[in-house]
Amino acid sequence: MTGLIHQAVPCTASVAEEGGRHWTDDEVRALLCVWADRRIRERLKCTLRNKSIFQEMARQMQRTFGVVRNWKQCRTKYKNLKYDYKTAKSAHAVGVGGPGKYMKFFEEVEAILLDRGLENGTTEMQKRLYDGEMGAGRLQTPASESEVVIEIDGDDNSDDYDMDGDMEAKWRGTDAQLTLADPSSSEQFHVVMVSDTGRNWSDQEVRALIQVWSEERVCRQLESSTRKRDIFVQISNRLMQQGIERDWKQCHTKYKNLKYLYRSLQRGKGDEADPRRLMRFYDEVDAIMNRTTNGSPYHTGAADKHADSGRLSMPEGREENDRDQTNAARAASGPTEDRTCSSDSVSSTNLNVTTNNGEPRLHPVQELHSDQQHRLTSSSEPQVKREELHSANRRTKRKAADQDLSLQTPVKRLDSGSDAVEARCKEEPDHIPIMKINSVCSIASSSPSPETEDRRVLQNSSMAATPELNIGQKLNEGKTKQIFELADQPGLVLVQSKDQITAGNAVRKDQMEGKAAIANRTTSCVFKLLQEAGIKTAFVKQHSDTAFVAARCEMIPIEWVCRRVATGSFLKRNPGVKEGYRFSPLKMEMFFKDDANNDPQWSEEQLLETKFSLAGLAIGQCEVDVMNRSTVAIFEILERSWATQNCTLVDMKIEFGVNMETQEIVLADVIDNDSWRLWPAGDRSQQKDKQVYRDLKEVTPEAMQIVKRNFEWVSERVKLLLERQASGRVVVLMGSISDLAHCEKIRKACTSYGIPCILRVTSAHKGPDETLRIKAEYEGDGVATVFVAVAGRSNGLGPVMSGNTAYPVINCPPLTPDWGAQDVWSSLRMPSGLGCSTILSPEAAAQFAAQIFGLTDHLVWCKLRASMLNTWVSLKLADQKLQACSI
Repeated sequence: MTGLIHQAVPCTASVAEEGGRHWTDDEVRALLCVWADRRIRERLKCTLRNKSIFQEMARQMQRTFGVVRNWKQCRTKYKNLKYDYKTAKSAHAVGVGGPGKYMKFFEEVEAILLDRGLENGTTEMQKRLYDGEMGAGRLQTPASESEVVIEIDGDDNSDDYDMDGDMEAKWRGTDAQLTLADPSSSEQFHVVMVSDTGRNWSDQEVRALIQVWSEERVCRQLESSTRKRDIFVQISNRLMQQGIERDWKQCHTKYKNLKYLYRSLQRGKGDEADPRRLMRFYDEVDAIMNRTTNGSPYHTGAADKHADSGRLSMPEGREENDRDQTNAARAASGPTEDRTCSSDSVSSTNLNVTTNNGEPRLHPVQELHSDQQHRLTSSSEPQVKREELHSANRRTKRKAADQDLSLQTPVKRLDSGSDAVEARCKEEPDHIPIMKINSVCSIASSSPSPETEDRRVLQNSSMAATPELNIGQKLNEGKTKQIFELADQPGLVLVQSKDQITAGNAVRKDQMEGKAAIANRTTSCVFKLLQEAGIKTAFVKQHSDTAFVAARCEMIPIEWVCRRVATGSFLKRNPGVKEGYRFSPLKMEMFFKDDANNDPQWSEEQLLETKFSLAGLAIGQCEVDVMNRSTVAIFEILERSWATQNCTLVDMKIEFGVNMETQEIVLADVIDNDSWRLWPAGDRSQQKDKQVYRDLKEVTPEAMQIVKRNFEWVSERVKLLLERQASGRVVVLMGSISDLAHCEKIRKACTSYGIPCILRVTSAHKGPDETLRIKAEYEGDGVATVFVAVAGRSNGLGPVMSGNTAYPVINCPPLTPDWGAQDVWSSLRMPSGLGCSTILSPEAAAQFAAQIFGLTDHLVWCKLRASMLNTWVSLKLADQKLQACSI
């Protein structure tokens, strides 16, 4: 594991907590002067990932003008200025008014964007700003006072930031208030969305977001967790199912904007302005926020506020009085049913509450769900009539009762267009923290540590199906997986996949919903195939959709790459070799795992000179040879298997580890669609592996769907590799029951290759007609058959069978010490026209039959190939032990 070293930019270290401070005119002037620099403008035009540019702008602002702002604040203000300019320009174009009415520094921003009159760049802009050339008649109020800007980092690669906690602290710490030039007008109040695409949210998109947000389970997750990236990934996926393409960062940004705008209006309850005029969807957000702030809606004692669409927000001083009136109204209406619900169930209790004017209204949560469609599909929000509320109340009762019954089942469908979201939430933890070097001593904290949170999520998700596993601490974390110890099984670990796809040592990384399950399914099938063949791996069993149990290993930091076809990085390192060149034998390469140096290629000599010692095993020449041979065998097994699906395995990388209990070198890590190149029909244009993601010029939702479909295609096809493509059997014919022990050895060996073996007794000398009848019995059903003739003394069984069938016949006579030298000739010297072979060893006879079946059955071939490897390894280790004893 590689530790991450974070270096703070000198000019931004002191302003890390100043995210809520408004920009002064002098600060904006400094930003504009730096922005006007031709070099800065050209760099901003030619790149989308511009973190480094804004870091440079922040440094120039501090050096030249003494303005201390970090790069994120500079980028946010830069985007706001562009947004305000476009808004003012559009309003001016339709004749609403001059641009000066809407935006300060309009002419300066226009000059920069249109590259007009800035030949001398910064110097020219300084003259415009500081020599009195600003146009008159503009508002002198700072432009950002009527904005709420929630900035989500779109360029930084860091995933480990407190998405809600940090921003919440900034909001509270600044005691932000939203002020309006005219309280009766809401036109000047707007929320500037800073997103990757810059697209403003339409009313339809906001309605869909609120509808997902309002669901009980989503609310519980948002309130119970401080790390919400996985939740917003799920929300984004839910919106995607409705045809709304918004990534998780945009959903999080809009969610925070809605919350902050609502809270700012709540702070100004005493104002005369109607909050509904200042904020669209105020009532929907009000219902959700009151549910979460007043407690669970399923407790009968929870306060009910602001639920009906016609009710205005009240001053803070009246809250307690209203709560008393509400409780009194409940008591007057008679006793209510009090039902205690578990965290996974919903109470069917219906609370009838009255508003200030005496009209009955629903519980805010029940109202939001029962009348959601009406409220979210209308642009205006009229006063709800008494009879409509009564009708909605009755509908809510029926819906709550039905919901209470449905929640008794383990999986609930949350909407008509999605799969079982609850089950998916349990099976796909998406939290992906950056690795940190932990302190030796633990510090008590009210909030759980990242490792504790990971274990909690893991226990509540993939562990739900098998609670007997006791998940311990997190041992390791990579780009696409996490490894947890099993506290009650010291020799085993749990490997948990993540919904993250990366390329170029995580230079590019994205979330891909469902990838954890797809990768785990692929890995499990590949390891099952290799284990059934006889390859030693760390895999133990598949535990859940997104995790598997494995033997605990200390990983050898080497990637072994095996190539059949020249492509990819090999062509860059070996210019002159044409793509598609076929390596026979396979081309072997090794790379040292070092992200900081981009995984450099190593030679065998470098590996030996490093003198690795892992889990008590020194890595020397013998161990390197074992890994080299194993890599070739593993590649050939998978290559042969994929050939049954008309797919070419182009190349692949694997990693080995040392089993910490047995000190054996075993295949470890994972093998999934990230590990190889796979070309259907040998055609690169049809590639189904991660190279499709690497080749993307721009990551879009549509492109990610193509990548996901490729991964799903591979995960479905890899299951077919475990299925036998052709059936066959071995029929052993013995001349006497006394040969049974010899024949049992043949059957045992056949079973080890997965080949059915049938034993029969017949004599070609004493009952030739019965022998031919048995032969015809196995010829007539169309199953591929190999006959093995076991007859001592004078072997007539083998020649008779060979002369009367087109199926292969193997002689395997049970020779005795006294007459064996003479009896064997009846099996060796055959008349002309007979093609049966003679093999004396019963195990060798079974192996020869397996080689015949291996021509058409890849599973048998894989077992033969693994057997060859294991025989070679055993000889190598025996030689190593002998040399150690001799020395």
